[in-house]
Amino acid sequence: MVSQKIKEKYAELALRTGVNLQKNQALMINAPIEGAEFTKIVVRKAYEIGAKDVHINWVDDELTLLKYENSPDEVIADFPEWKVKLHDMYAEDGAAVLSIRSTNPDLLKDIDSARVAKANKAAAQAMTSFRKYTMNDLITWSIISIPTGDWAQKIFPDQSKDDAIESLWDAIVKIVRVDKEDPIAAWSEHNDTLKTARELMNKKNYKKLIFKAPGTDLELELPEGHIWKGGSADSAKGITFNPNMPTEEVFSMPHKYGVNGTVSSTKPLNYGGSLIDNFILTFKEGKVVDFKAEQGEDTLKHLLDTDDGARRLGEVALVPHESPVSQSGLIFYNTLFDENASCHIALGKAYPTNLEGGADMDSEALDKHGVNDSLTHVDFMIGSENLDIDGVMQDGTTEAVFRNGTWAFEIK
Repeated sequence: MVSQKIKEKYAELALRTGVNLQKNQALMINAPIEGAEFTKIVVRKAYEIGAKDVHINWVDDELTLLKYENSPDEVIADFPEWKVKLHDMYAEDGAAVLSIRSTNPDLLKDIDSARVAKANKAAAQAMTSFRKYTMNDLITWSIISIPTGDWAQKIFPDQSKDDAIESLWDAIVKIVRVDKEDPIAAWSEHNDTLKTARELMNKKNYKKLIFKAPGTDLELELPEGHIWKGGSADSAKGITFNPNMPTEEVFSMPHKYGVNGTVSSTKPLNYGGSLIDNFILTFKEGKVVDFKAEQGEDTLKHLLDTDDGARRLGEVALVPHESPVSQSGLIFYNTLFDENASCHIALGKAYPTNLEGGADMDSEALDKHGVNDSLTHVDFMIGSENLDIDGVMQDGTTEAVFRNGTWAFEIK
């Protein structure tokens, strides 16, 4: 059984390295009701650090499912104004936001995908102002996960619920480096490695990336002035934080009109409680013009139809196959983990901070620079040990960036 000490170390890591909570700062936590015990540890430690206020937004899978099964469409398609005001109030106050994501991947598998799409779009439209705070790093924010029963048994189907939870705890603890004597120091070292990788990519300043693997032949143009990020980030107030824990990626943005070719997924995508698996997208001049999926094709269609920007890309991320998540040998059915096992791209909105001066540009200026905008941002995995990536330099010469799923350069 995972010890109380480990949970305490994890909570401390999430607060000090994840959101980097400051004294007299408020903290908002999104947490599963099933994880109440761990959440209380986080709250106690937050107050010990000096938080002036801690607010919890509880999530319950069973109640979510009951609402989808019983509420009329007009309720499903409505996002409460009080929730918008709550989030905006905390963001305006400069609060840190910690999200603990542990949803059952099959939660909404029997729900009409059109209803799920309506709810997702309504939430995205309502939360536009709050999303600017996170996607522009105006506040500190972080996403972590803890085991919950249904999720754990999806990963370990042959185990009892209690055993599956323990198995998932063991995997998470190793992947987020909580098994180290000093996890905070281990993360500092890890962030330095990712900084080396992103600085190398920024120095290279590629014009294009070309991805080749079974089922994938994709050419992806990078905008002029693009920036590679990864690991820790700095908020508008200069506070260093880690948006994702785990994180093994360096990422930037594709040019919204400069993506051509075909790409195949390499891991299932858990989108809003439904799985999309073994899918293929074909791009022309940046836009998805054809798609198919062995599982969840209707859900994929609703995702692509969210708005015009949902058919274009907002992120490209490089993750070596030897990452701890990949080496665990597990499929997590949770994008936070699976995207850090594999190179991935994202449909939808780009992070303005991936462009020089982007955080200060209006929507028209961002569009002129090729920065995609959308109500959605959904990462999906395209990497494997069979993936090769070439970089096209500004002078047109080409060199290897990834070979057999890992860096063609030495990253120290």
